Amino acid sequence: MEYENFFADRVKPMKGSAIREMFKRMADPEIISLAGGNPASELFPGDELSKIAGKILMTSPTLALQYGTTDGYPKMKECAKQRAQKAGAVSEGDEIIIMTGANQGIDLTAKALLNKGDKVIVESPSFIGSLNAFRTYECELVGVEVESDGMNIDKLEEALKANEGVKFIYTIPTFQNPTGSTMTLEKRKRLLELAKKYDVMVLEDNPYGDLRFSGEDVPTLKSLDTDGRVIYAGSFSKILSPGMRLGYIVGAAPVLEKIEILKQVNDVHTPMLTQLMCVEFMKKYNIDDYIEKNRQLYGKKCRVMLDAMEKYFPKGKVECTPPEGGIFIWCKCPTIDNIAPVVERCLEKKVAIVPGSNFAVDMSAPSNMFRLNFSSATPEKLEEGVKRLGEVLCELL
Repeated sequence: MEYENFFADRVKPMKGSAIREMFKRMADPEIISLAGGNPASELFPGDELSKIAGKILMTSPTLALQYGTTDGYPKMKECAKQRAQKAGAVSEGDEIIIMTGANQGIDLTAKALLNKGDKVIVESPSFIGSLNAFRTYECELVGVEVESDGMNIDKLEEALKANEGVKFIYTIPTFQNPTGSTMTLEKRKRLLELAKKYDVMVLEDNPYGDLRFSGEDVPTLKSLDTDGRVIYAGSFSKILSPGMRLGYIVGAAPVLEKIEILKQVNDVHTPMLTQLMCVEFMKKYNIDDYIEKNRQLYGKKCRVMLDAMEKYFPKGKVECTPPEGGIFIWCKCPTIDNIAPVVERCLEKKVAIVPGSNFAVDMSAPSNMFRLNFSSATPEKLEEGVKRLGEVLCELL
């Protein structure tokens, strides 16, 4: 049977993430992955959560296994609010909704705001999951260059001037995926000024903000917003467990009212069991102490990777800006036009990296950039993986 004619027009052009496709080729246990975005599994509080889950199912099975409210279990909402308040991301008149992962919040925000043909300004490069979510709603993506200190704000204004029908600006201002860059305070203030001037909303995605291991904190966009035009997406995936699928969004009540209706259609509610597990974990343990363990480990792993890059990469052939947090390092090879042969040769050498084209507005254009992840592999495998990558770079560059 020929299925192509049955697909909706809006999904026909969509392609799977190169990262996911790469995972299929990584069943070989000898492959060292520097490609994914997984948190360090050695940090997962498996023993603590297993005991918590068992107790919940023994003492509150009906609460854990029955339908819940769409906006979230009240105690879970309070936990999420505490995390958002720590980031200054809750203002008077705001509401909060628990999401089945922050990605759901981003998708439903786009669904609530976008009509066919609307424009969304995105960082270039940016997170493939969000870009694909926006593409699903048949909007036009307008890319704005990301510099070492965040989005190029002059080019942002040029984009706003040149494009009518912009609904919102999507940004990951802190430890951006894939570049690892952090937007300066000055740029954040200017971004909000432009959003007000051109009357557009802002979707701030902040999954990595808790993972700073050097430098000074920078206020979130949401904390600087005085107009109620920033919608803030937060996550427990990088600080507790991605498999629990717990995220949240914070924003003005009229917007979140529509998003809540869309979530009800989407999945009715976020699973009660994982909400209850998170509530009990945060009640019993100090989440900030747990986050500090994440920061220390990621700082150590980042240094291992940077030291290995200095040791094994060809001198003067690869450029990168060391991140102050998060889980990624972004690299550019200015002497070539296309990183694809390097990616393929790396797989032959049993190491996986992600090409920069995977994060581009135009994924068909060649890229001389690639993303490395340092959170999921052990320090020993990070060293060996970068060594293998260095051998390929020395061979092909």
